[in-house]
Amino acid sequence: VQLQASGGGLVQAGGYLRISCETSRSISSFTYMAWYRQAPGKQRELVAGMTSAGSINYTDSVKGRFTISKNDAKNTLYLQMNSLKTEDTAVYYCKGVRGATYWGQGTHVTVSS
Repeated sequence: VQLQASGGGLVQAGGYLRISCETSRSISSFTYMAWYRQAPGKQRELVAGMTSAGSINYTDSVKGRFTISKNDAKNTLYLQMNSLKTEDTAVYYCKGVRGATYWGQGTHVTVSS
């Protein structure tokens, strides 16, 4: 099972970006999928997660700005990030649980002031 994250880049504060995570197996076979991020010098933290039943949670700092979603036909998980702040700068990782836990390789998001 592989998770391939993409879509990171450089964006100005206040801007938007959508990152994607394509799974090598049917995304509907995962019981849980999530986005994590790790900023320089900090621990990896949960950004947003969703269960196969459709339950979604966000960390407080991104509520109202980020949206997690998935496209079953494309086997892809998304994170739409709006009103980006410099503190959103991090490497973003996707995680999928399908019995075992799988991680994508990370995609860099840099928000400039």
